[in-house]
Amino acid sequence: MNKHFEDAWYYARRAGGHLARGLREELRPAERRLRKATGREREEQTRTERWRTELKRTEDAAATRARRALRAARRRV
Repeated sequence: MNKHFEDAWYYARRAGGHLARGLREELRPAERRLRKATGREREEQTRTERWRTELKRTEDAAATRARRALRAARRRV
């Protein structure tokens, strides 16, 4: 794939991730009110649980990036 397309895909994925995080953050208060009204409230995570979840998410993302890099290197060789 052309380097320009790779760059475009990278920035498109990154923008999509930022969009999703921004929407979640903006809609969180509305989600809480709706869940409270319907009786489907989520249990709050402790700081440690949030940290572990974020660590696992980061670990998975790093593994995915490593697999992509390995695939790209194999294609070049």
